[in-house]
Amino acid sequence: MVDYDAIVIGAGNAGLTAAATLQRAGARTLLVERHNVPGGCATSFRRGRFEFEVALHQLSGVGEEGQAFSLRGLFHQLGIADRLELVREDDLYRAAVPGRYDVTLPASWDGAADALEEAFPGNRARVERFFRLLKEVVAGYNAVLRGRPARRIKPEVFRQGLRPFKDVLDEHFDDERIRSALGAYWHYLGQPPSRVTFQDLAQILVMYIGFKPWHIRGGSQALSSAILGAFLDAGGEVRFNTTVERVLTEGGRAVGVRTDDGAEATATDIVSNASLPLTYAMLDPADVPAAARRDLGSRRVGVSAFVLHMGLDATPRELGFTAATSFLAADTDDDRTFASMRTLEGARGICATAYDVHPIGFAPSGASHVSLLTLQYADAWDAVRPADYARAKFAYAETVLDLAESVTPGIRDAIEEVDVATPLTLTRYLGHPGGAIYGYDQDATEGPLFRDASRTHVPGLHTAGAWTGVGGFQPTLEAGARLALRLLHARAA
Repeated sequence: MVDYDAIVIGAGNAGLTAAATLQRAGARTLLVERHNVPGGCATSFRRGRFEFEVALHQLSGVGEEGQAFSLRGLFHQLGIADRLELVREDDLYRAAVPGRYDVTLPASWDGAADALEEAFPGNRARVERFFRLLKEVVAGYNAVLRGRPARRIKPEVFRQGLRPFKDVLDEHFDDERIRSALGAYWHYLGQPPSRVTFQDLAQILVMYIGFKPWHIRGGSQALSSAILGAFLDAGGEVRFNTTVERVLTEGGRAVGVRTDDGAEATATDIVSNASLPLTYAMLDPADVPAAARRDLGSRRVGVSAFVLHMGLDATPRELGFTAATSFLAADTDDDRTFASMRTLEGARGICATAYDVHPIGFAPSGASHVSLLTLQYADAWDAVRPADYARAKFAYAETVLDLAESVTPGIRDAIEEVDVATPLTLTRYLGHPGGAIYGYDQDATEGPLFRDASRTHVPGLHTAGAWTGVGGFQPTLEAGARLALRLLHARAA
C-alpha cells in the first residue's frame, strides 16, 4: 500500500493549488517545501517597520463576484474566498519616457481610450479598432483552447494571433510613443513586443482591463497562507524545511520521493512545482527519457530580475505616485532595453510598484512601500567576481534610482529601508536556473498551442507552474488546480 495518493514537491502557487485541490477532493496528499513558509515567490519579508512584498505587482483575472472565468471561482473552489481581502486598483498603469510622454491608463476600455487620445491626439479611432482586435483575438484564442472547431473561430484570430505584437502595433499606429505606451505590459512576460506574440500580450491587456488589476491585503503571503490553511483544514500533511533529493521510480514509473533527511514516502502520483531542470535532476539519470532531454534542450532559461524593495518615509502622493504600477523607460526602443538585460550597463526600463496607492497594510501611516524592478538575465551577474559583487550591485541600484527619479524626483531622499536583490539572489532563494522568474523564455513555443504542459515523459510524474507553461500569478495558480482536477478525473475513471 502506498503512503499517500499524491506527493506535491514545492509550495509555490501551482504546488499549493494542486495540493489543496487534491486533498479537498479526498486524495491523501503530502506537500514538501524546502523553505519554512509556503509561497515561493508569493511571500513577503520584514525590514524595520516595513513588510516587503516579494513578487506580486498586480493580480489579474480576479474580476467581480460572479464574473465568468474569474479567479474568484478558483478561490471559492479552494474554500479561501472568505479568507482574502482583495484590493482593487483604479488604473492599469502609468507609462512614461522622460521628455517624450507620460500617460496613465485607467482600468477600463473607454477610460484607456480617452487617456490615450488626450496624450496622443488624433488616435481615438485607431485605438478603438486596436482594442476590438485585442478582444476578438483573445476570445478566439480561448475558444480554441476550450476545443471549439476552427471553422467557428473568426479568421482574424489565426491571421493575427501568432504575429509579433510589435508588427500589429506598427500597422495600427504611426506614433512610436503610443506604441510604447500600449506595449508596456511586455515586462510581465519578459520578452519585448518584437518577440512576444500578439495573442499573449493581448491576453494580458484584456485580462487587466476586463477583470481589473487587484492586490491582496497582507500581500501574496496572505494568499499562500490561505491556500495552505485550506489544505491543512482538509487533512493534508506538510513538511517544511525539507528538500526532495530523489524522485523514486520502479519500472520507469515515479512511485515516491526521498528527502534530505533520508526519509522515503510513496504515492500514486508525484506532482512537481520545481523547475523542469531540477525536477529531472531528481530522477536517476537512467530514468530520464531521451524525449525529455530533447524537450529541455529546445528551451531557453528565461529572464530574472534586479529589485529594490524600499521603505520610504513619505506618502505616495508626496512622492508623485498616483498609479500603483508605473512602467518607466529611458526611451521607446524596447529591443535595445531587452538587449541591455544581458549586461550591467544600467537600467533602461523599470516597473515601479507603489503598494500604498491602494494600501495593502505593509507600510505604517505616512510612509510607503515601493519596489523598483528591472528585468535582467543572470549571465552578466555570473561573470562578476565575488569580491566585486557588492560594488556592482549597488552601482546598478544607482542606475535604477536615476531612472526612477526622472519621473519621481526625491525618491532617494525618502529611503528609510532598502533591500537589493539581483538574479543571483533569486537563484539562491528560488532554486531556479538563472533565477528565472517566468520559467523559460516566454516565446510562442511555450504556449499551450505548442506544448502539453502536463507531460514529463515519466509516468506518475507531473509538473505544474511557470516552467511548464505561462508564468505569472494567475496562470500558475490555475495550472496547479487544473492538473489536480485531471489527476482526480483519471483516478475516478
